[in-house]
Amino acid sequence: MSQNSQNTMPILRSEEDLARLPVSERIRYRLVGADCRYHANDNISAFIQEGEIDELKAEVEARMKGVLESLVIDTDSDHNTNDTARRVAKMFIDEVFRGRYQPRPRLTEFPNVERLNELMIVGPVKVRSACSHHLCPILGRVWIGVMPNEHSNLIGLSKYARITDWIMSRPQIQEEAVTMLANELQELVKPDGLAIVMEADHFCMHWRGVKDDESMMTNSVMRGAFLKDASLRREFLSLLSKKD
Repeated sequence: MSQNSQNTMPILRSEEDLARLPVSERIRYRLVGADCRYHANDNISAFIQEGEIDELKAEVEARMKGVLESLVIDTDSDHNTNDTARRVAKMFIDEVFRGRYQPRPRLTEFPNVERLNELMIVGPVKVRSACSHHLCPILGRVWIGVMPNEHSNLIGLSKYARITDWIMSRPQIQEEAVTMLANELQELVKPDGLAIVMEADHFCMHWRGVKDDESMMTNSVMRGAFLKDASLRREFLSLLSKKD
């Protein structure tokens, strides 16, 4: 039995019962009913119905007001924070976590008519994400290497940036984010080889804990030809160093 199957939410509800629930509970009910995971870095857009994004922002705003009250902040008298709850709700859902609530960007794919099979590198692509442990910013860069084959789907260069932004605009940990991006591109492009390197600053280290302003995290995913062919892997990594 999956973790979500163990949820205590009732199995059956009428549409009237569902309509009376807070919107987050309605969305969660659909996810649990479909036995679908809803971790911080999952996309749940397929379970959100028309008009519910605005409801969700209103619910987050109300709960954020409660957080501010618990922090003993007088948002009624403090002109700097009297609209903070609304701004935070809008920021979370429409901006920094939008990759959870919006479907994958529409992409135009082209057949590899010329049978291109040479190394292609895209990057650096800017990354803006948030640590799922503390919701602190993660800011960095991603490089993507692709070895297409005659059956690969070719997508425009800007589309790599759009897919990266869609994946990264969720609460993440860097190791999982790079793997998720690799899985998405592997499915889209179907290359012989795929390589991704990500380098990022984690503000959970800058603002709290050790308060280290110098440390960065770099990790990579190598698939197919990049994993099997050491010379191809070296070529990719050497070209990245030249870009710096």
